[in-house]
Amino acid sequence: MKPSVTERLSNRLVLAILLGGLLLLTYAVLRPFLVPVIWALILAFVTWPLLVRIRRLMRGRRTLAALVMTALLTAAFVLPTVWLALLLRSEMANAYAAVGSLLNQGPFRLPRFIADIPLFGSWLQEMLDTMTSSPAAIRGRVTTWVETMASESLAVIGGVGRNAAKLGFALITVFFLYRDGERVLIQAQLVLHRFLGERVDPYLSAVGSMTNAVVWGLIATALAQGLVAGIGYWWFGLGAPVLLGAVTAAIALIPFGTPFAWGTIGVWLIASGDAWNGVGLLLWGTFVVSWVDNLVRPLVISNATQIPFLLVMFGVLGGLAAFGLVGLFVGPVILAVVMAVWREWLEESELRVRPGATLIPPKAD
Repeated sequence: MKPSVTERLSNRLVLAILLGGLLLLTYAVLRPFLVPVIWALILAFVTWPLLVRIRRLMRGRRTLAALVMTALLTAAFVLPTVWLALLLRSEMANAYAAVGSLLNQGPFRLPRFIADIPLFGSWLQEMLDTMTSSPAAIRGRVTTWVETMASESLAVIGGVGRNAAKLGFALITVFFLYRDGERVLIQAQLVLHRFLGERVDPYLSAVGSMTNAVVWGLIATALAQGLVAGIGYWWFGLGAPVLLGAVTAAIALIPFGTPFAWGTIGVWLIASGDAWNGVGLLLWGTFVVSWVDNLVRPLVISNATQIPFLLVMFGVLGGLAAFGLVGLFVGPVILAVVMAVWREWLEESELRVRPGATLIPPKAD
């Protein structure tokens, strides 16, 4: 005896409720690891061509190739971080000594065009007079700064520890993706085909092309910002412009991080008495270096994926605001899938309106 329609519907409803509950429980368990897994997927996808070459060198030994590739990826993250930490440590010591010698020179007068700024100029001059005339006031201010920033320092240390743990989980995950990535991809395609059919293929293609474009766009933007900032450092008379440009390029991998590089150097030039070069560097950073990030990255991504420039810019900035650093990649990928769905619907609508007709006017010659 066949089950009735009501029984079949109730069985499907119960199955849907059980499946939904199971998915919610799975999300609750895996939620702390979602960001590292997303990072691992991005890194594995972008570096996969290099893994294929390493597999050939290892004569098809997947585990050994995955181990070598993971070690290379770890070194690519750890070594620049250690280098920057050591560089900043030495530079901070030099900056501390330079500030001490500058304050010991006695009263310091701001350049006229800064001192004439309403409210700000007089306040800054009074603060400098107090700091240079009273060592006790300097010690009091330093004590106050240390007390107020102690809790923030603990929060920063905790954040660094959490990010290091996430990086560790991402590297562990990427090792298994390197080893079993093809099998995971085939299984994911089979599951998605069951729900979405053959239309899932252009969606996956959009995800892949957008991920590649965002990663290489990020790297290209960082290199461009480092180059342009290095030109500014050289033009305004700073020593070691190539080194400073390399540091700026590394900092540029962090969204909106470059103003801390050229901004700090510009303020230091002004405080050292080199007002014209300091102000010039600040203007160069504001109107040239910063705009590289706003223009180059969306243009690179837009040209590589044939997605409108405005949509890419919204995806990058909106993804960053919604999901944090990983949103730089997730935001544009989501919009790329939306565009793939949109184009598919347009093609289906064209066929339904009239076979061979088009809803989009041809481009003018």
